[in-house]
Order: sequence, then structure tokens, then C-alpha cells
Amino acid sequence: MNKMKTYLFYLRCIIGLCFFFLVIIKSEAQINPINNTDSSSFKYFKGTILDSKTNNELTFATISVSGSNISTISNSEGRFLIKIPIDRQDASLIISFLGYKDKVISIKDLKQEKNLLYLEPINVLLKEVVVNVMDANKIFSNVLNNRSKNYGDSIIQMIGFYRESIKKRRTYVSVLESIVDIQKMPFSSVVQDQVNILKGRKNADYAKLDTVNFKLEGGLFSALSIDLTKDLSSIFSQNVFELYNFHFEDITQINDKQVFIISFKQKLSIEDPDPLYSGKLFIDAKSFAIISASFQLNVENRVKAGLIFTRKKPNGVVIYPTEVSYQVDYRQQDNKWIFSYSRGDITFKINWKRWIFNTTYNTTFELVNTNWKNQDSKAQINSQKLSPYVIMSDKFPNSADVVFWGEYNIIEPEKSIESAIKKIKSKNLKEILIQ
Repeated sequence: MNKMKTYLFYLRCIIGLCFFFLVIIKSEAQINPINNTDSSSFKYFKGTILDSKTNNELTFATISVSGSNISTISNSEGRFLIKIPIDRQDASLIISFLGYKDKVISIKDLKQEKNLLYLEPINVLLKEVVVNVMDANKIFSNVLNNRSKNYGDSIIQMIGFYRESIKKRRTYVSVLESIVDIQKMPFSSVVQDQVNILKGRKNADYAKLDTVNFKLEGGLFSALSIDLTKDLSSIFSQNVFELYNFHFEDITQINDKQVFIISFKQKLSIEDPDPLYSGKLFIDAKSFAIISASFQLNVENRVKAGLIFTRKKPNGVVIYPTEVSYQVDYRQQDNKWIFSYSRGDITFKINWKRWIFNTTYNTTFELVNTNWKNQDSKAQINSQKLSPYVIMSDKFPNSADVVFWGEYNIIEPEKSIESAIKKIKSKNLKEILIQ
């Protein structure tokens, strides 16, 4: 594999991390935390998704409204918030999670707060004759050959909720959220997905970033680029079977559908390899559609891994990732699989020369498709579209239009993020009052 092409590819489709000397902006304005104000056009419902056997929270479960394309995702604590138009109040809420039976509940039976919704796990009895004939390479070949049938070739107009956050050690120092309008191109198109920001807000405590100001470049486009159905080459190149070993792991189930679980891992025989991936693919046994994937970047080679993620840094600083993981999920509608959710988590260390201790940072981005429709007309190139290298935090003013957020669905924030927003907001307000 040509090394230069590999690095250019990584810089295009994976996160870029920009570092600059810190300029503390003490005039950062107050940003309101997430506001769930009700209105006459919709109602909101909150709850938690749990395992009926263990009471464990189910993270990243899909919550959707029957007969519509409205959906959201439960957070890492199993909590969800969904806003439903008044004219959909007679519909049902459908909760889906891999390896569990779908739960369907009438919206009229929901409370606005503290709904506890339990999903029942499915026990799958593996047939020996089925397991014996499983060939992971053949399964993946079928995935490649059935993309058009499974995902269609239509442009999708998507409303999404995007969040990115930065933690220094265990403390959040920045949280950014936005509602985005995405023109999602089919995999057959060479045109890149187009994105417009409808609204955004941020909270940042720059003082806790020490002598380095961290900025996340292209996080939103990274969330889109790990859509394996749009561009399998973002993870797997054309000579995929020369670079990866595939292995059949197990069979699980989504309601009455069998799902193959196959793992993949970078081959050890490759000399001086560029960082590649390992992970698991969840594949519908009948259609050979990827319905979920989780994977990690090989970061054993610190030098090469560091080059992938660092765009600019001060002299005397060594930066390298210690963990890089991604997840992407799809939901089925009208026999097609639609992009539903993606997430990336990157942990990295910063070492200053002559310093005894290093600093650990973690950045997370996530994007959920909250509503969508097929676009009949041909794609129109938007002159206002965002650049793939956009730094989202530079796009937002120091105030938020709270009313605007009313009817849009978001990912319910984890308690730690809620707490961070309150602390940062309080600190910034004090700085404003001091001036």
C-alpha cells in the first residue's frame, strides 16, 4: 500500500486534531443548558431503556415513532428524550436493540418523565449444521455484492443532532451541540455528503486546557465518513482480504431476523503496517446488510498513529492516541437500511519535553439521524455547505437561541455532561460579571 496515499486518506476521513498555544477568552458568554420546554406543536417524553433480566441500562438503543422517520438514541446511561408532534400522539413508540425483542408501546401510555422501558433478550439456539458452513470471507463478499439492494441509491435529506465533547482527564472542558441539515449521497455517488448548520451552541472552559488549546477539526464529517455503507473504503480497501483476517463469531437475533457476527483484524504478516482496524460486523443473515459495526484503530505504532490525528502542535510536544474506537448503526425502513447513528471516541496523551507527567485528553463525537426523507430531485451543490475540515466550535456565536431547539430531537446528555455544562456556564458567568 502506498504510504502517502494512506496518510492522505486518513487525513480526509478520520478526525484531525489541531493544537495551538492557548489564548484564554474570558468573555465567553453564558450558554443555556439543554432546554426541554414544551410547546403546542409537540410533546416530549423521557425514560430509560433497561434489560428485563439484569436491569442493566441499554446504551445506544434506537427509539422511533411508528409510521414515521422520527427517531433518537439512548445515551451511554440508557436514558432517552424524544419529542413527538401532536399529530403523532396516536402512534406507538418502538424500541430496538441488537439481541433483544422490539418493544412497542402506545405513546398515550407514556408519562412525560421517568418511563422505565424493559427489553427482553433473545436466546438464540445455534444449529450445528448452520455453524459448520459459515465462511466469514464469503459473508463479507456477499455484503459487498448486495449494497445496492440493501441501501438503495437515493439521496437522503436528513436532520441530525451532532455533539462533540472534550475531556481533560476526567473533567469535561468543552461541549458543543448542533442541529444539522445533511444531504446524504448514495454510495454510488462521488459527491461528498453536504452539511449545513441549522443551529449550534457551545460551552467551554478554556482555562482548564493548560498551555494548549485543543480544537477538533472535521468531527462532523468524521461521524459521516464511518458510514460503512456509503464508503466501505473508509475502513476496507479493495484488497481487503489481503489486509484483514475475517472470522465467524456467533449468531444473534433482531426479533425474527438472524444476524451473523463476524470479526476482522489486521493481518500480522504485513511488514511495517500502517495502522488499520479490528472490530465486529453485525450482518443480517438474509439480506447480508451491515446493520451495526464497532471497530478500533491499531495504535501500537505511536509515531504513525500520532501523524494521523495531529494537524498542528507546539514545538517540544509529543502527541499520540492510546485508544481510538468507532460505532455505526442502521435502522430498517421499507426494506432498506438507513444510517441511524455513529460515534467516535479518541483518547490521547500529550507529553511536553522536560515534564515528568503527561496529560490525558478524550474527545467524543456522535451523530444521530432524527428525521429523514428521500430526495426525489438531483443533488444541488450548496454554496453554503460546510468544509470537511471545519472546526465546529469556531462556527457558533457566544449565545444560543433556546426557542429554536424546542421541536428538534437530541441525544439526552449523560449526567456528567449535564454537570459540566452547569459548571462551565456558572464559571463563565462569573468571569463576565468580574469584567
